[in-house]
Amino acid sequence: MEPPKLLWVKENLQESWSLAFRWMDLSDWLSYRATGDDTRSLCTIVCKWTYLGHAHMHQNDEIDSRDMEARGWDDDFWEEIGLGDLVDGHHSKIGRSVAFPGHALGSGLTPDAAKELGLAAGTPVGTSLIDAHAGGVGVMESVPMADFASEEVDEEAICHRMVLVCGTSTCHMAISKNKLFIPGVWGPFWSAMVPQYWLTEGGQSATGAVLDYVIENHVASPLLANRAASRSISIFELLNEILETLKQEVGSPFLAALTRDIHILPDFHGNSFPPTCFLINCFRYQIDTLLACGGLSKNSLFIQEQADITGYPIVLPRENESVLLGAAILGAVASKKHPTVQDAMKALNAAGQVVYPCKDKVKKYHDAKYRIFRDLYEQQLSQRSIMKDALS
Repeated sequence: MEPPKLLWVKENLQESWSLAFRWMDLSDWLSYRATGDDTRSLCTIVCKWTYLGHAHMHQNDEIDSRDMEARGWDDDFWEEIGLGDLVDGHHSKIGRSVAFPGHALGSGLTPDAAKELGLAAGTPVGTSLIDAHAGGVGVMESVPMADFASEEVDEEAICHRMVLVCGTSTCHMAISKNKLFIPGVWGPFWSAMVPQYWLTEGGQSATGAVLDYVIENHVASPLLANRAASRSISIFELLNEILETLKQEVGSPFLAALTRDIHILPDFHGNSFPPTCFLINCFRYQIDTLLACGGLSKNSLFIQEQADITGYPIVLPRENESVLLGAAILGAVASKKHPTVQDAMKALNAAGQVVYPCKDKVKKYHDAKYRIFRDLYEQQLSQRSIMKDALS
């Protein structure tokens, strides 16, 4: 997503373009600001900047951690889209040094950064992750303790899990030892979340943000907000209570049945990929465990519906702020407290509540809803093709 933004700046803000010394993702800017080290994260430049992360792999698939030279830039691509000046000077403007998440940067916090943050100079700083990806690192090993018994014989158990990082947007993250190409899904990105694993990512661009927008702009919003405040509960808790009452009043067999006559293609709010059940079907041969974190995961009704719709139990982490835990894991690796990101994940991730799906009629209901969704989706593709032909 960064190349089109950079091209826009070049075409519309030419003076700013000519003055720019470096172009960075937010995560890389923060680590640079903290340490003075301009090493970029594989996470940011692979996921957002078209960098080919697997160029760091040698022929025997081994990693030379000493070799941090940026070897994954496709210079021909930048030239072709009119941004060839970004590859001048050995890519100094977009990153000539690249490292895996958790790699120790420079000499740690600079004296100035340490003073601003109220920390000790030299405090280790690890190469960064995008926020959702930090959530993945903060939760992906949060499986019930009984599941660890099989880890010794199944080193790829982590590859059978999908993380739902659900907040303003929702990202569905899965990793694998081998690259998986799935139509319409982002990736595969090598070492963009867990080093030495390929990341595949889907999701929806706006989820919690859409809920907030709908609620805040509804005519009843001020009344509901006041009612919730008078009881010292959130407006979401109040709305969940109203839904439960409505279910009883209309005699609905279960909550989701209130939507029996409502069918939606969610593309209107921005889609990285269609809804969760559609994505999981693409991974059907691989995924056996779902984990969730983020603001939306704190809404029990939301999580129960996710479990019911997908048919999978959903594991919630013991640590509510999994994105922050993921960031802490990077620091733990940079400080040599743990040798690798995955070692730190296993040590610091922990499972909390497990939410199980309801069965019987609820599953039958959601299977029917999903069939209708697929029909609507196929109709949309057909209609787009018809209109494309009409304009050709």
